[in-house]
Amino acid sequence: LIGKLKSQNVGIIYTSHKMDEIFQIADEISVLRDGCMIGTYESEKITEEDLIRKMVGRDLGEQFPKMNVKIGEEILSVKNLTLKGQYEDVSFHLHRGEILGMVGLVGAGRTEIMRSLFGITQPDSGDILLKGKKVVFRNPREAMNHGLAYVTEDRKGEGLILPMSVEKNITIAALAQFAEKGFLLRDRESKVVEEQIANLNIKVARKAQSVKSLSGGNQQKVVIAKWMIARPMILIFDEPTRGIDVGAKAEIYKIMCDFVSKGNAIIMISSEMPEAMGMSDRILVLSNHRVSGEIRKEEFSEERLATLQFKYMQKGSGEGIA
Repeated sequence: LIGKLKSQNVGIIYTSHKMDEIFQIADEISVLRDGCMIGTYESEKITEEDLIRKMVGRDLGEQFPKMNVKIGEEILSVKNLTLKGQYEDVSFHLHRGEILGMVGLVGAGRTEIMRSLFGITQPDSGDILLKGKKVVFRNPREAMNHGLAYVTEDRKGEGLILPMSVEKNITIAALAQFAEKGFLLRDRESKVVEEQIANLNIKVARKAQSVKSLSGGNQQKVVIAKWMIARPMILIFDEPTRGIDVGAKAEIYKIMCDFVSKGNAIIMISSEMPEAMGMSDRILVLSNHRVSGEIRKEEFSEERLATLQFKYMQKGSGEGIA
């Protein structure tokens, strides 16, 4: 449609964070940063790396700064997990220091599995073992008490309480840490919030500011800060960088790397193949509600991932491309 309009001499202003779209569509690219015009450039005369540098005001280095972290002991094992109509006979394991990627077409069952792992829904059959012991999570609170946290794909609908302040959104999952004899210790709460804002580089005028006024990237960092305070052992990320700019993406990748470097582990659902391959140690592939394969880092390729995503596809299965 855009190409057709261009051929009819219609001028188009196209706003996007997606580099591939920008270079495919635009003749000229204007960069804004912090409310100021940085410049306008011909798309054929600027590289993606230079454009990103102008957008964020610094050199990001490698796009996916995955560190070489020693993979430790197995801390999670999922065996033959099934929820009728959602996912079937799903098995996988997770180790300390590891980022396990999970990919599949929309409707393949990725999010549904993670929601059961976090106690939001209950599987019909199968086992979840944490440090070798069988556990049953009847609700998210029980999962949290066992060291799990879940950064949902819907940060505005599920991850945040938009009318509330940045401070209250950060502390809401761990209020017991700031209470004594039934009273909330505001000084302790305020100190921890300020530490999280600094550690995660959350751009906010004041901690009492409404979280709905923040950019998508800063909102996502508030969601992450909320769970960091709870000190989880396993952090589930569902589409961790969806709808945020390249600078915030790089910061979230660094947060993920720092988290696993401390002996923790991450399960990351991603629809972006470069992100999944760039940040994961292993990738679990789902097709039509089942595990269709597992790939180790040295074997990653977009072609292989695509093949496995379509392995069990049937006409009318309801899966689609994100």
